Amino acid sequence: MEENYGHLDMDIEYFKDKLFDLLNDADNIGIINIETYDKENIFKIFFQNGNIYEIECRQILY
Repeated sequence: MEENYGHLDMDIEYFKDKLFDLLNDADNIGIINIETYDKENIFKIFFQNGNIYEIECRQILY
């Protein structure tokens, strides 16, 4: 049986909030800044070593 953790109808806004919290609390991977582009559903993550990653959130199955 699949667990739903109380969020059967998780929308993308809830998912983005939780993802931001996870990234923001990840002290051991060297994140120095997170820029959010809420309308575009994008996070830009800056690391201490100069790397920059972009995460785009899309719901692909309803």
